[in-house]
Order: sequence, then C-alpha cells, then structure tokens
Amino acid sequence: MDDIAKLSFEDALAQLEAIVRGLESGQQKLEDAIAAYERGAALKAHCETKLAQAEARVQAIVARADGALALKNED
Repeated sequence: MDDIAKLSFEDALAQLEAIVRGLESGQQKLEDAIAAYERGAALKAHCETKLAQAEARVQAIVARADGALALKNED
C-alpha cells in the first residue's frame, strides 16, 4: 500500500469510489472484499490527510488590504 502515498487526492478518491461501488455490489469473494476494504481504509486516511494539508494551506493565505495575497505571518 506504499503506492497510496504517491497518489494525488483525486486519484485516491477515484480509487476509493471504485472500491465502494465494488463492495456495495456484493459480488466479491470474502477475501477480495476484505482486501478491498483494507485498501479503502488506507485510501480514506490518505484523502483525509491531503484535505487537511490543503485546508491548512488555504487558511494560511489571507488577503492584504491592497489585494495582494500573503501568508498570515507575513506583513
């Protein structure tokens, strides 16, 4: 599952959605469903991390009075 760390948010989310669809179909063998669930959990954690990082970056950006963008700690 080391390959998950290299995925973009969008790619990880697409894989997670495909896993959910597969699990919802109920057509997978038990072992395959368990493996898919484990990968899905790892993908979910990766997506949450990516979202938290993006949120932190967005919150660090503020508009200055003149309309220029800067990090919060810059003056």
